[in-house]
Amino acid sequence: MDSIDFKHRTRLVFEAGGLSRLGQLSRELGASRVLVVSDPGVVAAGHFQRGLDALTAQHIEVHSFQGVHENPSTEDVAACLQVAKEFTPDLLIGLGGGSSMDCAKGMNFLYSCGGQMEDYWGVGKATSEMLPMIAVPTTAGTGSEAQSFALISQAETHVKMACGDPRAACSVALLDPELTLTQPARVTALTGIDAVSHALESYVTQRRNPLSVGYSRQAWQLLSSGLPDVLSKPQDIEARGKVQLGAFFAGLAIETSMLGAAHALANPLTARFGITHGQAVGMMLPQVIRFNGEVVGAWYEELWRDVAHTPLARNCKSSSGSESLARFVHSLVALAGLETELSRVGVDEMAIEQLSEDATRQWTGTFNPRPLNQADFQELYRRTFAFREAC
Repeated sequence: MDSIDFKHRTRLVFEAGGLSRLGQLSRELGASRVLVVSDPGVVAAGHFQRGLDALTAQHIEVHSFQGVHENPSTEDVAACLQVAKEFTPDLLIGLGGGSSMDCAKGMNFLYSCGGQMEDYWGVGKATSEMLPMIAVPTTAGTGSEAQSFALISQAETHVKMACGDPRAACSVALLDPELTLTQPARVTALTGIDAVSHALESYVTQRRNPLSVGYSRQAWQLLSSGLPDVLSKPQDIEARGKVQLGAFFAGLAIETSMLGAAHALANPLTARFGITHGQAVGMMLPQVIRFNGEVVGAWYEELWRDVAHTPLARNCKSSSGSESLARFVHSLVALAGLETELSRVGVDEMAIEQLSEDATRQWTGTFNPRPLNQADFQELYRRTFAFREAC
């Protein structure tokens, strides 16, 4: 049997309309001074005010940092840290997408332990206990609410740093699917595909174990059934709930088994060409499935069987489960309105060699079930550059 060392540190509260419980949950953690980390889009959607009302109803003093940008950088974290030092909170709330939650977690490292963000690049580098945090995702994709990692980009190089420590895990993840109804269609697509990539990659990594397999498989079943419905019926709260809960389970799977080559390939595309993460990983995932299928085809066959009966899979069946699954994912990315070829998102074919070199330095690639060298990464980029397929 595989060894497991895992503590479920985050309380899950999943409830439509659950944002109204934010003040109560904060009080249960002993909070009296709360810093809410959010972004202008969440404020404009009205979610911030509703959260504020729930907190003040419990007589909690609230201050906020609303300057989070997509793919938060060390500059975002520094600005948030300055606000925290002036306010001295006893609880953090990350209200928004993965960027808001990552910024709050990243700031927590510096506020609680000192130093700079680069000091915590890696795992287990926190030097003291950290502030408790409640994560309230308004998107359904990153799974940041379930993870002890903050993904923070270096402001100058745009390199993403994964900074993780058990003490950075959220105390509570408050999942309210009603909050995701206000997502723009493209954000729904990008975050949903990101969650799909988490479920599929975590299912086959070198670190997979019985616990991670359970989380990954449940995430895949929820996401593969819920996301097509969300894309076609955006107001379907049941489907929204499936995707949001699936993203959470996929985040838990990452905590126990990590990710793989699709993320190693995607991160350089974001750093060098500014391609949104969900778009980048969605393009690369089908070819990674084909590449990995030579060694984990039986596991992909299990995932294919979960979707083989669905309308989207009708024309995707092939001679192998891995090829069928790759075609299904390709179709799902296209259904989401995302591009499936690197040539269509502004990538210069001459940059592939540099991109492949960057990919070899990505931590997530080390967990891929089939080891890769630079030539493998280069070939995967080339296959995705102008790959056309429909099923």
